[in-house]
Amino acid sequence: MDDCYALPAGTEWTPVDVALDRLRLSLGPVTPYEEVPLAEAAGRILALPAVAQRANPPVTNSAVDGYAFAWSALPALDETGMVRMPLAEGRAAAGHPAPDPLAHGHAIRILTGAALPEGADTIVLQEDCALEGATLRFRPPGKAGANRRRAGEDAAKGDALLEPGRRLAAQDLARLAVAGVATVGVRRRLRVAVLSTGDELVQPGDPDNGVGIFDANRPMLLALIEALGHQPVDLGAVPDDADALRAALDEGAAADAILTTGGASAGDEDHVSRLLTTEGAVSTWRIAVKPGRPLAIGTWHGKTIFGLPGNPVAAWVCALVFARPALSQLAGGRWETPRGYEIPAAFEKRKKAGRREYLRARIDEDGRVEVFRSEGSGLVGGLSWAEGLVELPDEAMTVRPDDPVRYIPWSGFGIGGG
Repeated sequence: MDDCYALPAGTEWTPVDVALDRLRLSLGPVTPYEEVPLAEAAGRILALPAVAQRANPPVTNSAVDGYAFAWSALPALDETGMVRMPLAEGRAAAGHPAPDPLAHGHAIRILTGAALPEGADTIVLQEDCALEGATLRFRPPGKAGANRRRAGEDAAKGDALLEPGRRLAAQDLARLAVAGVATVGVRRRLRVAVLSTGDELVQPGDPDNGVGIFDANRPMLLALIEALGHQPVDLGAVPDDADALRAALDEGAAADAILTTGGASAGDEDHVSRLLTTEGAVSTWRIAVKPGRPLAIGTWHGKTIFGLPGNPVAAWVCALVFARPALSQLAGGRWETPRGYEIPAAFEKRKKAGRREYLRARIDEDGRVEVFRSEGSGLVGGLSWAEGLVELPDEAMTVRPDDPVRYIPWSGFGIGGG
């Protein structure tokens, strides 16, 4: 039987790693800088270092509820391993520091987050204390300075807290807020236009003529762009017509990057590849990836364009592997290599040399990784079934049950699902 995925004789195919390196080295940020309030910064990419406006903590304070004292003032232990200290009046609470320095040899009540009074350097947990009138009896902590948080131990004023290229997460906002950062310099969100091509396409909800194919790629890719933190631009769908495609690409050039699906091969109606070759530019073509033949990467009016395959599974895989890290770099972020790990296989497969392969996969109840029942790139149900991808290297290999394979969950691509 002929192998429809075998590499054509005499055809030059670009290895996946070579294609990725070309992209990484050729792309830079295309989005301008803007200043936004901290409350609006989640998901945005830093354009400038975020600098602490004050120290965190601003003053040395208590990490627990207890009693503060000077370690040097500790009296001798009694026969039970406890000490006694007179208790000073008042207390120190968060936002309400003790009004006076602590008298040497005394202890004072202190609550979590309260500034450590002058004259104190150590705190004993309230659980290790007993009150006997105006005297505090306690078992000393193990060392001087116990249970205190030093001023600036998390960040000093002027420290660069986060570096440019980082996409701000919710926890990053907390770090910036405690250091007094009110606004941050970020990149404008990358605008990514998405276009479907093909005479066969009909839209969900349109009359079904029985021979058309519902457009699955556009809603999938628009949602992916949103999930990656970019701004999707819907260009709709166009038929296999060079003039209509040219007009749509011209409209898409108002965005920062373009994703198309279909028409990227070398057939009579493959106008995407033809237009890129004659009127745009193609920098990478025929990448040795499965699923993913054909895949074109180039420019249109100076904007990076990804000519993705028409089959939804191939379009999804190529968008994650190639478009995702490239879009991150265009947006001013870091080149994001997928994060995977080795896990025992729950399947068998013989793989030929010459092409990187990605299989829809998920973890089974035994902690092994299973793959979808078919590798057909038109079976969209496998995308919903899967929770990630198994990545098989370019070389020939045979996978047997319990052999280690590289598994990349959707979270390893920076998205949710599953």
